[in-house]
Amino acid sequence: MSRKSVLIVDDEEHARLLIRQYLAAHAGFFLAGECHNGIEAIKYINMLEPDLVFLDIQMPGANGFEVVQRVEHVPGIIFTTAFDSYAIQAFEINAIDYLLKPYTKARFDDAMARVQPVQPQLPGLVAHVAAGKGTYPEYIMVENKKRFVNIRVADIIYMKADRDYTEVYTSAGSYISSFGIGAIGQRFDPSLFIRVHRSVIVNMAHVRELYKDIHKTFLVMDNGMEINVGRNYLPDIKSLII
Repeated sequence: MSRKSVLIVDDEEHARLLIRQYLAAHAGFFLAGECHNGIEAIKYINMLEPDLVFLDIQMPGANGFEVVQRVEHVPGIIFTTAFDSYAIQAFEINAIDYLLKPYTKARFDDAMARVQPVQPQLPGLVAHVAAGKGTYPEYIMVENKKRFVNIRVADIIYMKADRDYTEVYTSAGSYISSFGIGAIGQRFDPSLFIRVHRSVIVNMAHVRELYKDIHKTFLVMDNGMEINVGRNYLPDIKSLII
């Protein structure tokens, strides 16, 4: 079984060192990298796509909750902080655990026991599903010329990352979401809304056809848009071919 990748995000060296030492006892995990602030965290979470992130809350650049909102890749999150006032907020976004500094190795091990199995994109990490746990909203509110309009989720053709935001494309036009694509993608049914590129999620109900051009694979959408399928996402598309 492959080991899970871990990223440590904390602005204090001794805090990162403690996690490194405690993590060494867990053979199923390996350290992919470390970050000193929130801006670095956003960059490296998207670049490395770790399975698990130990995430401090109060940091320079962006705090832990801002990091979660702005990343495209959504890993498992264990918050590590000296402040207990954020615990409710952390669990509202489905954090795996909340380690209150200073914590013992036994407490760390208990948090790690909650990790299995870790999925690269934990459902609900930043999603507040309107119809309740285990269901998906039929409608969402999206920004359009300083107003918010109500659109059917089924009408979404695809979504594309635009820096810290996401453009939502429908047959009626495009709209802007203030959430990153990894976060907004968690709101919808994963059997329909599939990540096909680091910056693109498509609604399979609106895929017209697939074709290959030399070494690349493209999806043709209902609106005529052709979307390149990233190499790392090809297995998900190939699994649909019968």
